[in-house]
Amino acid sequence: MRLSVIIIAKNEEKLIGDAIRSAKFADEVIVIDTGSSDKTPLIAKKLGARVIKMPSQKLAFAHWRTEAIKKAKGAWIFYLDADERITPKLRNAILKIIKQPPEKNVVAYAVPRKNYYLGRRVRWGGSWPDYVKRLFWKEALKKWSGKLHEEPVFEGKLEILPAPLKHYTHRDLTSMVAKTIAWSRLEAEELYRAHHPPVTWWRILRIMLTELWQRGIKQQGFRDGTVGVIEVIFQMFSRFVTYARLWEKQNSKS
Repeated sequence: MRLSVIIIAKNEEKLIGDAIRSAKFADEVIVIDTGSSDKTPLIAKKLGARVIKMPSQKLAFAHWRTEAIKKAKGAWIFYLDADERITPKLRNAILKIIKQPPEKNVVAYAVPRKNYYLGRRVRWGGSWPDYVKRLFWKEALKKWSGKLHEEPVFEGKLEILPAPLKHYTHRDLTSMVAKTIAWSRLEAEELYRAHHPPVTWWRILRIMLTELWQRGIKQQGFRDGTVGVIEVIFQMFSRFVTYARLWEKQNSKS
């Protein structure tokens, strides 16, 4: 096989179908199911994907991505999220690369993303990375590391693909709040283990105002209109929840 597309998913029945369809050109599509209670595995199987159950009680993306390397049969691996879509231009760029082994020791490729927030295209505010590392020569990819923002460990050079992914993040406020609840707990734990200074009222206020300055003004989130303003305020709220959780841990008698 030349290409394996790997999708890590949990309870993504509304999104998994379109993600798999956009990756149909691959030799195999693998869905790493991390504990779905909805129809995600069933939909994936009906669309021809190979479903591998890999549950975990915590958000362990580096572990799931690393384990997926062992399951893939392709010489090349592409990682795709359930809320992302491979565009036709990106598909053609990938197919051109995987025709042969790496040239000039280029074993990894980053992909630009077009981000959609609450159904609207957003370009400002800096909420998401401009590029994500997704395509790898399997022999060169050793593992993924990091708890919050996992990074690939590989031997060789990295280049950037000329075509983008489409990223449909935060489709509604309910999912936004659910993700904040899940991720803020992990972020607070990491800050606590790093012996973060005691959280005070002024530190919480400063963190939130810094977020407003960075995303709303410096990175011009307001230029995305109402959706951009909603995103800036929500990111301030997200930081508040993280540091409130950290305060709770620092002051817990248990």
